[in-house]
Amino acid sequence: MLNDLEFAYSPVREKVRDLREYLDSSRLKKELAVIEEKIADPAVWADAARSQPLMRERKRLESQLADDAELARRGEDIDAYFDLMREGEASVEPDLKREIDSLVAFSEALESRTMLSEENDSLNAIITVHPGAGGTESQDWAEMLMRMYLRWAERQGFKTEINELQDGDEAGIKSATFTITGDFAFGLIAGETGVHRLVRISPFDQAKRRHTSFASVFVSPEIDDSIVIDIKPDDLRIDTYRSGGKGGQHVNTTDSAVRITHLPTGIVAGCQNERSQHKNKERAMKMLRSRLYEYELDKKKAVSRKLEDSKLEINFGSQIRSYVLQPYRIAKDLRTRVEVGDVDRVLDGELEPFIRGYLKMRREGGVPAAVADDDLG
Repeated sequence: MLNDLEFAYSPVREKVRDLREYLDSSRLKKELAVIEEKIADPAVWADAARSQPLMRERKRLESQLADDAELARRGEDIDAYFDLMREGEASVEPDLKREIDSLVAFSEALESRTMLSEENDSLNAIITVHPGAGGTESQDWAEMLMRMYLRWAERQGFKTEINELQDGDEAGIKSATFTITGDFAFGLIAGETGVHRLVRISPFDQAKRRHTSFASVFVSPEIDDSIVIDIKPDDLRIDTYRSGGKGGQHVNTTDSAVRITHLPTGIVAGCQNERSQHKNKERAMKMLRSRLYEYELDKKKAVSRKLEDSKLEINFGSQIRSYVLQPYRIAKDLRTRVEVGDVDRVLDGELEPFIRGYLKMRREGGVPAAVADDDLG
């Protein structure tokens, strides 16, 4: 039995080693020391645009260091249990198995978080669920999906808030929108966008026939409306020139006009209306700040537009996952080929295998596979 446990633990030990190498605690400690030094500067606290990103970065580094320490602690505990078994303490076997299973779950969740590197991954998630054609059947399926994601959020320790809910005619829902609040909520759940298919014996059919229902899920990041415009002096080119037009002898004979170019974006703002170069520069900076705000706002709107454009029709050709309850029981992701036999646990919010599969596919540059006819059975 001991040899079997050691053999089973070997790939877990290897994954833990890889994760700890990826985290690299010595590097994290050096980066945290630099952040702490910056935070210790009183001038930083007077500038929210500087202090808030630093605080977020400190929290991220501290969290990763805590994860590394937890991996080390759990590994040491398991090694201690193995030592006891080698000394003949067979009674610790249930504890050892439990610790290994717990480490597997922890390392898999941590592995998923290490793959969240997209710009919006750290944001909260807004999920919208709509039933497809089929009336009560699809409306009930849409409500089942909503519950699945709410249960998943609960398992993660995330907060949820129902933003909009329209009940179905007899059962289920016609639509629902809710927000999941938590670190990296969007990055974890973003792969759920698409059409979900359910096959089951209908509880609404007196003849107990098998029905296929569809519902769509759309996940978007909760983008903060507050945009901090941090203009670095090194990013600016300031040109002065002689004002033209009317305005008196002083305006026409001095280089009082100012043109400011923001080099990273190429946005230009200029002012020549004031007699003072200082005032022209001050006004040009206000104009530049305003234009940069519009620029950042357009970027955020572009993200939303791109996500909206990704919405698919609720039909066979755009489905991402099937949940089959009859004649056999399985949940299968048609993009990653991840399959889970215990479909009830999936519908109760255990989505980790599908989330990991999607994140691995994204990391490796994979493209969601087209749905073939033989996947529809």
